[in-house]
Amino acid sequence: MSAPFFLCRLDELDDPGSKGFENIDGEKPFFLVRRGDEVFGYRNSCPHYGAPLDWKPDAFLSYDRDMILCSMHSALFTIDEGRCVDGPCPGQRLEPVALEIRNDGIFLAA
Repeated sequence: MSAPFFLCRLDELDDPGSKGFENIDGEKPFFLVRRGDEVFGYRNSCPHYGAPLDWKPDAFLSYDRDMILCSMHSALFTIDEGRCVDGPCPGQRLEPVALEIRNDGIFLAA
């Protein structure tokens, strides 16, 4: 990828909220999580099993929407670090995806 790739506008994500992406410029599936004005990106793959985290499209957050949830094993990950704090893979982390936010647009970094 040579230039940043536009994904969506910040206001298209609930706060807090999440959105998955597939088939974007040759990238493996990933998702975004918004919390306030911050957006975090991670590969859609649980470090414990390698399975996708969402149980339905764009459903990456816990019931309280304060953690990332793996639907396969109910592992919980922090939103800001992608670190597992509960479940079968304590201390392991989700693989981050580099993002850029400009003029309220969210881009996949080059």
